[in-house]
Amino acid sequence: MFNYLQKNLSILKKFLFINLIFFSILGLFTFLYLKNVQPNLIKNKSSNHIKIINNTIDNLERLEIQFNEEDIRKFLFSTRFIFQSLDRVIFFDNQLDLVGDTDTLDLDPRSFSSRLDIVELEVLNEEKSKEITEKKNINIGNDNLVSLQDILFNYAGSKNFGTPFTFTQEEFNNFKLTTIKNVFRNDVNIGYVAITENANDIRAAIDERKTFVIRTAFAVGIVILIFSFVLNRYFLKPIQNLVIYTNKIKNKEHKKINIDNLKVRNDELGLLSKSLDDMTLELQKRISHAENFSTDLVHEIRNPLASLKSASEILSETKETDERLKLINILSHDVQRIERLITDYSQILKDEVALSKEKFRKIDLIPIIKSVVDDYNNIYQTKRGITISFSNDGNKNYQINGIENRIEQIIANLLDNAISFSEDNKTIEIKISQNSKKQIIINIFDEGPGFKEKDTTKIFKRFYSNRPDKFGQHSGLGLNIVKNLTDLHNASINALNRTDKRGANLEIIFSRA
Repeated sequence: MFNYLQKNLSILKKFLFINLIFFSILGLFTFLYLKNVQPNLIKNKSSNHIKIINNTIDNLERLEIQFNEEDIRKFLFSTRFIFQSLDRVIFFDNQLDLVGDTDTLDLDPRSFSSRLDIVELEVLNEEKSKEITEKKNINIGNDNLVSLQDILFNYAGSKNFGTPFTFTQEEFNNFKLTTIKNVFRNDVNIGYVAITENANDIRAAIDERKTFVIRTAFAVGIVILIFSFVLNRYFLKPIQNLVIYTNKIKNKEHKKINIDNLKVRNDELGLLSKSLDDMTLELQKRISHAENFSTDLVHEIRNPLASLKSASEILSETKETDERLKLINILSHDVQRIERLITDYSQILKDEVALSKEKFRKIDLIPIIKSVVDDYNNIYQTKRGITISFSNDGNKNYQINGIENRIEQIIANLLDNAISFSEDNKTIEIKISQNSKKQIIINIFDEGPGFKEKDTTKIFKRFYSNRPDKFGQHSGLGLNIVKNLTDLHNASINALNRTDKRGANLEIIFSRA
């Protein structure tokens, strides 16, 4: 059951459910605590009563006081200071007759003065004493008023006889505590002593605790409600919007939820929203890129496939040797073109996977360019007599944030393109410099035919190639790869014709690290 609730409830409902359980447990312990507070407070007061009763019994025995009205009255007068803090002390003989009651004595104020040798004690008449005693009857529940004699009668016949017995009463908004104990002398019960005290402080303490618990529970409840509102308003609803946003993207719905209001937040949810939106746009961009690339590749492969099909059909019908050789050359050329397209496409996919794992760091362009230039000079100076030169403007700081092997790939692809358009024994120049904006510029100059296109940006498109005499020998992906890698490095590339002589100028502009 709990696992089901844990899995299927929302965060807000889980939060409220857990708080409900917490409140229930806390309420149970609070209830048990309040139930035990009153008995403990009563026990403390009754302990004090028992001490006074025991002390009184010791004094009665020491003074050999008999349980009759005269002796008890004298005893109460002589030991008045013992009972000053008590509301009422009552003495009964063994026959449960009242023999002494502090409420029936009217002590003259002079009796508390130690300077007087003679103290007057006014004893109320018997009728008035009985009236006062009857008014002091105790409510023991069920709206039945019983006298102390009835309580004593029940006490004398109960199992508690011989030990102090404490009971409480509530009447007229007063809470009273009474403790009774019998008095033994020579193993014979001679009477009873009862102490009654106003215990409103116990009820006040309990009410105070109850009020504190109620106020605390109310305050905590308000805090939880406020926290629940804040949690739902500023955290759970934005998360729910992000979930709806991702579901709509997953389901490819055209109508998407707007999370711009989340992206402007400066907290973790705002960062998460930005990251999620950027990741989504990047994935969509990659998916679109892959779809377009696949479409273009299929389109490019369709042409050599059609040529292959036509050549193979004609080949089966042609018997002349020269015609068959031409057709075989066409077949071989188309197969090589398809192979080149698939190879380059596969390399691009590998590069994209590798790029997602590679990290940018500060690199120096000089040694990278020199390394590539040296490699190409070793190959093409011997093979075609083409010389590749490298120069800079004298500045020693050519550092950028980038990926070293990708910079090598950019330079190598541009040199491949320049060499393919250059005749034998020509020169290709690479220059690196710094402009007024502190940007690093790399120029690759060749001595080829230059660009015939008015819009030179099209040469960076996939599968574009303006080589009528070498049709099929190039996939048209080299410059497109260069464009993608320069974009990755937040750089720009421009295709220009040389102004000093015939030839092309490919210019790359990097931001300095």
